[in-house]
Amino acid sequence: MNNNNENNNNNENFWSEADIVFRYTRKQAMRDGVLVDCTNADFGDLCKQLGIKVNVAMTSGAWSATVGELDEPLPAGQSIEGRLWDVLYSWRYAISIQGSETDRVYFKVAVQGTERKREVVKLWSLIGPGDEGEPVITIMLEGED
Repeated sequence: MNNNNENNNNNENFWSEADIVFRYTRKQAMRDGVLVDCTNADFGDLCKQLGIKVNVAMTSGAWSATVGELDEPLPAGQSIEGRLWDVLYSWRYAISIQGSETDRVYFKVAVQGTERKREVVKLWSLIGPGDEGEPVITIMLEGED
């Protein structure tokens, strides 16, 4: 029994002195454009309306495929806020179907293209720890991680 405690102490000591080789934070990813913050001042009201209480970000690929490409015009009658609402609403609906007992949610969003064709985009989300250990959600294209 004493031997087990010694192993735990050795493991803790081993990692406490380990050097961090590389760390890429969520904040850096947002600053670099790898992630798009969906709960920032521009979109925070949408999240509140949907009852989202933690930080949500989308990968730039998921954002481009569903909300819109940077510097590209949206189809007539479309807005960034409306398209983001569609993504977040579809995600919340998928949670209600799949349940909240998992850290992953798989869902689809129909997006109107420039030629009035609707395209279905497959997405998934992961809830995990943020830079400070707080819960955060990342929405990604199927196949991204």
